[in-house]
Amino acid sequence: MKFSKRLKSMQASPIRKLAPFAAQAKADGVKVYHLNIGQPDIKTPECFFNAVKNFKEPVLEYAGSQGLPELIEALQKYYETYDMHFSKDDFLVTNGGSEALLFTFMAMCDPGDNILIPEPFYTNYNGFGQSINMEVKPITTKAENGFHLPAKEEIVAQIDDKTKAILVSNPGNPTGCVYTKEEVYMLAEIVKENDLWLVADEVYREFIYEGLDYTSFGNVKEIEDRCVIIDSVSKRYSACGARIGSIACKNAELMGEIMKLCQGRLCIATIEQLGAAALFNETPASYLKEVNEEYCKRRDTLYNELMKADGVICEKPMGAFYIVAKLPVDNAEDFVKWMLTDFRMDGATVMATPAEGFYATPGLGRDEIRLAYILKEEDLKVAGKLLAEGLKAYKVAMANA
Repeated sequence: MKFSKRLKSMQASPIRKLAPFAAQAKADGVKVYHLNIGQPDIKTPECFFNAVKNFKEPVLEYAGSQGLPELIEALQKYYETYDMHFSKDDFLVTNGGSEALLFTFMAMCDPGDNILIPEPFYTNYNGFGQSINMEVKPITTKAENGFHLPAKEEIVAQIDDKTKAILVSNPGNPTGCVYTKEEVYMLAEIVKENDLWLVADEVYREFIYEGLDYTSFGNVKEIEDRCVIIDSVSKRYSACGARIGSIACKNAELMGEIMKLCQGRLCIATIEQLGAAALFNETPASYLKEVNEEYCKRRDTLYNELMKADGVICEKPMGAFYIVAKLPVDNAEDFVKWMLTDFRMDGATVMATPAEGFYATPGLGRDEIRLAYILKEEDLKVAGKLLAEGLKAYKVAMANA
């Protein structure tokens, strides 16, 4: 049997590919500290579950393809708190941020077209692109300067006649980088001067630390007709399983094209949309403040432990809940696998994510890992120590191999 070239060329998720090794370790009685996946342990606000419980309609009907009016109105009010003013027609509700991204790519790109994305990037950007024969062209950023953007001319040099957009994650997954106002406006200039779209994945908007200034691409009036904002309730409200995302854009023609895809998949789950509307309408501001403070403490705990390990390079991330660290190893995937199969300290080990799969440029990220600081502080402290001791033991093991 033959399969499509699109999917045969599509990479498996680097976030999940080593899961069988972790499963075996746990089956052997080993405590595995999972720093490999961005699944928060923060409690989902109760208002979501109350909205679901209170659904009493006799028939569970299709929702409209755009999304439930209650949720769209809630999104509209939410964005106003960030001084972004969208009409109700400027929104589409999607199956998580993933569908929002895929539908946006499909509306913008024909096979053979490309989108520029700073690397390392959320690995599914590449997977979504491969599934529609779209190319990801990387803008390389480096751990040594906190993964901030290169100079304008270096970015412009990557643009060709097949380039349709620039996509950025801000704050960044996997890097935790928060772009400065100058970087945001530089990208706005580039897309305007080169007639491109700007796709802004801002699902970590609430996770910015130490009072750092944040500029959303939705606040740049000069590109409001070519800016597409991708969003989700998954991380903001620790509601990953709800699978509620959204697209916000003032370009009516683009939204009309994406609406065709929304109509093709009919609608998003009605009850989850009601729960998401409750999240926006009823979650107190104190919840987001407390979550932000908790993640800031977790970041500091893991980062401080990492900095005790010899040869580890990383800047302290200022957003999201990820760290990309450069390790003193030749192959981070081999190290991560070895941690799961060979390394034990007090009956425990750590699972990280090799960072090579977050790059499009062959060979880059080979000595890097991504860590998600989504565990409690005491667990992160142990996990950080395990990583540091694991690096020492791995160096000895490789020398004796």
